[in-house]
Amino acid sequence: MVQIAFLLLFGGLLLAARRPVEGDVSPLAGAFFLFDPLLAIATWLAAHALYAGALWAVATILVTLIAGRVFCGWICPLGTLHAAAGRLLRWVWPGRAPAQPWSRWQLAKYLLLIGFLVMAVFGTHWVCVFDPLVLLYRTTAAALLPASQWAMEAGTTAVYRADPGIGPLRLTSATEPAYAFLRDHVFVVPKQAFLGGSLLFALLAITLAANRYRPRFWCRYLCPLGALLGLFAWRPWLRRSVREEDCNGCGLCLAPCHGAAATVAPSADAARRSAPRDWLASECFACMSCTEACRREAVGFGWTLAGRGAPPVQSIDLSKRAVLGSAVGGLAALGLFHISPQSRGRTYHPRLIRPPGARPEREFLARCTACGLCMKVCPTGGLQPAFLEGGLAGLWTPRLVPQIGYCDPNCTACGQACPTEAIVRLDLEQKQKVRIGLAAFDTTRCIPYAYGRDCMVCEEHCPIPDKAIYAVEVEVPDRSGGKKMVKQPHVDPDKCVGCGVCENVCPYKDLPAIRVSSANESRHPENQPILPEDSPY
Repeated sequence: MVQIAFLLLFGGLLLAARRPVEGDVSPLAGAFFLFDPLLAIATWLAAHALYAGALWAVATILVTLIAGRVFCGWICPLGTLHAAAGRLLRWVWPGRAPAQPWSRWQLAKYLLLIGFLVMAVFGTHWVCVFDPLVLLYRTTAAALLPASQWAMEAGTTAVYRADPGIGPLRLTSATEPAYAFLRDHVFVVPKQAFLGGSLLFALLAITLAANRYRPRFWCRYLCPLGALLGLFAWRPWLRRSVREEDCNGCGLCLAPCHGAAATVAPSADAARRSAPRDWLASECFACMSCTEACRREAVGFGWTLAGRGAPPVQSIDLSKRAVLGSAVGGLAALGLFHISPQSRGRTYHPRLIRPPGARPEREFLARCTACGLCMKVCPTGGLQPAFLEGGLAGLWTPRLVPQIGYCDPNCTACGQACPTEAIVRLDLEQKQKVRIGLAAFDTTRCIPYAYGRDCMVCEEHCPIPDKAIYAVEVEVPDRSGGKKMVKQPHVDPDKCVGCGVCENVCPYKDLPAIRVSSANESRHPENQPILPEDSPY
């Protein structure tokens, strides 16, 4: 019940994360991230700064020091999904649950954590791509919710068109109110969709399917947050004990153990097959499944201070060679992340348009966790997960895709929602002065240039009060050889902020005739094609 309650809380906060009609985005929208010590530590190592609210993660560390990895067993919403998936898969494909003692493969998550933290020291914040809270939030916001929205819209539309019913009772009398409620209070942004959502869903599905091979596979072998909490849980006050005189070595306590937190040793007593000898507190989720499984009540948990008489705890055995190899692996991975000219600041990707308030790229990547919260609150759906536009280090970080949605000049939701301050919080006046890109016309496609016909849709929708797009009347030849006057649009680079409204409303839906690139963005003085008048160039 506790697991379900936290999973519902996680989902409720995710659904509530949206641009409010009035006021600011609630700070509770990213509350789960504030209690994540991996985000706080990785951001501190990468950006050499702590974001506001990071100290809440100390509470998670204190609880772990006292009670062990209760966060993994009781609170983590992704852990709850893995536990549920394991039960479901074993029900669909039944089989005898064997005893599952601790395996050295479980050390893999600690080695991955070390490698990722070494990368963070050098400014590559990639560990949080695998953080369980970030992974679940990003996948739910960018894949599961849009898929659910499409299914809801397609289903209710099909019912509306068919209008089934019995006599005066119509099915639409139930589906239409439900559709209106979900549209206005759950999904909010119409037809919201995200690039790469299918890949995100596939990765989550693979990790859930792995639970058929080993229960809580992700938590045991891969989770970097679980590894970090395991390091803090090496000597908890809540400890497992086994009464030797009552234990018959049946192994029933090993089968349901979510974390595979006990080792098995052969018993000297011929009547006993084996005994769960050593208990690894760093691997235990405090789920109490072992106490429920023991029919002789030989296994129990109790509170005790570390010292004489306390139940023994086995430490994880991380060899110096393995730790050194993991650190070297992290350094080698840095080379892959920084071999491209773009990652070294030698060039700028034209479609990498960061949201207003985004810090300079290197600092932005040192803070951004790719959680997807800014994309979730974007009212137009224009913020999309990047693929390789920002290099490997920028995977799934936010970028504006104007063809999908523009940057609303009256919205500052992304900066309010960002949990690590990778996007600086701006007031409305500051935001409207920030340039995130520059619009430019493709005259081979623009209707007034290419076809000699008037079209000023971009100018009409430009949100700049005194218009960044203006028209110049020119005389062009017509088909009969005569002349006619056509208004040809132009962009004033001193006024354009790159909001993308013009690209979004362009009549060309395949490839807009006016497109916004990252040029002229305020955060990069080097990416400035429009030179000031006093420039020596």
